[in-house]
Amino acid sequence: MSEILNCLIIGSGPAGYTAAIYASRANLNPVVYTGPEPGGQLMITTDVENYPGYPEGVMGPQMMEDFKKQAERFGTKVIMEKIVKVDFSGPVHKAWSEAGTEIQAHTIIISTGASAKWLGLPSEKTFMNRGVSACAVCDGFFFRGKDAVIVGAGDTACEEASYLAKLCKNVHMLIRRDEMRASKIMQDRVKKTENITIHWNTNTDEILGNDEDGVTAVRVVNNKTNEKKTIPSSAFFVAIGHKPNTDMFKDFLDMDDQGYLIAKPGRSLTKIEGVFVSGDAQDKIYRQAVTAAGSGCMAALDAERYLTEKEII
Repeated sequence: MSEILNCLIIGSGPAGYTAAIYASRANLNPVVYTGPEPGGQLMITTDVENYPGYPEGVMGPQMMEDFKKQAERFGTKVIMEKIVKVDFSGPVHKAWSEAGTEIQAHTIIISTGASAKWLGLPSEKTFMNRGVSACAVCDGFFFRGKDAVIVGAGDTACEEASYLAKLCKNVHMLIRRDEMRASKIMQDRVKKTENITIHWNTNTDEILGNDEDGVTAVRVVNNKTNEKKTIPSSAFFVAIGHKPNTDMFKDFLDMDDQGYLIAKPGRSLTKIEGVFVSGDAQDKIYRQAVTAAGSGCMAALDAERYLTEKEII
């Protein structure tokens, strides 16, 4: 690609596609490189019921197809490839695709997202979207009045356990050690919640279920006594963290100790002029489709403002 693009968007999902919609409507002629998972984590999400504008809910992949079509309607070029390398050292930013294509751009919007960490059990894949989830806020509603199991010991796990406790009959929290990593206030909250049972020194041995019902139980093992037991459950939530997909930016952009990119507070600006960040690549707190989309909008508006101030457009 020999010409210098006004706007390159790295990554898709709600953030990337929303940035593309705004950038294309501003005549920036954006190009989106979708990455290895076009649509991001929503591609492994079934019913999405908490995104405005879909009163009957929508399948995650269908929602992302809708976003993509809307971006393309205004002229966005979508390329189903992954960006594998960037260079932000010069006045014009450079990126290279997995096919070896060099792309030059005046502005770059990063929307590479974050990937949920999993335990690595084959049954996680078997029952994905049939009781197994990495987002209680997204999927907890489907298990109201039922029993749920959640794995994790940090603040996020405690928050999600507390959220599930408002919906589910019983919540079983699996902690692999005899203590939590969560803050004292979050630990106290889950310990005081009557329908949350904490299982200390406990690992997941297997997620049990069938084709008709999905998840039906979780077999756990006490890692001190090796005693196994089965907990009846309709849902299995994994809350052991996320890994932002930001490794290729580490030589150029500021990030925290977990790898989340750091933007100027309340903005999408990074320390490199013309490079903007949106979505879960910089958001470790909310991680929702609607907040990702909002930050994609911000990044596109910031990119347009930058191009105007530099008199590039």
